Amino acid sequence: MEKKQNKLIAVAYELYANDDSGRHLVEKVPADRPFAFISGFGITIKAFEEQLENLEKGDKFDFSLTPDQAYGDFDEERIVEMEKEMFCVDGKFDHEHVRIDAIVPMQNQQGDRFMARVLDIRDDVVVMDFNHPLAGRDLQFIGSVVETRDATEAEVDQLIRQLTGAGGCGQCGEGCGEGDCGEGCGDGSQGCGGCCH
Repeated sequence: MEKKQNKLIAVAYELYANDDSGRHLVEKVPADRPFAFISGFGITIKAFEEQLENLEKGDKFDFSLTPDQAYGDFDEERIVEMEKEMFCVDGKFDHEHVRIDAIVPMQNQQGDRFMARVLDIRDDVVVMDFNHPLAGRDLQFIGSVVETRDATEAEVDQLIRQLTGAGGCGQCGEGCGEGDCGEGCGDGSQGCGGCCH
């Protein structure tokens, strides 16, 4: 089949993660608020996009991805102790945002952005997990295609501006929820939320 680039693809799905304790529903994206992306830009997991790119509106899907196809294996080296003072605002530790199990946006010296989960807060360090929450897990996607069409030039231009930081919602934690990117991070809505990117 022909690979479809610059297609706007919108899907409704249930995402299940499998681990030693069984199969767990991780995310449910309804048809009235589908996860939408433009193919060919590396926005989603490559194997996820490959499974969807040749489907048509109304097609149903049920496929699984291994950790190698999704978020990789869990890596102990991605658990890092960071100086507690890095999480201070105006000289005071940010208890409101930096708490156990909170997802915190981080940025390195090169300007690359990451999301990390707070594992522990000690006297002088904060233990952060930079693994994706679904690292090391087999994933199963069950759903249907809500829409698939050629993306408009304006949609592609807007996406490029977002990817380059020239407008719109740059990254999760930076103003999501005003309509451009759904209603927030990780809630299964379009744009910033969702597990597929």
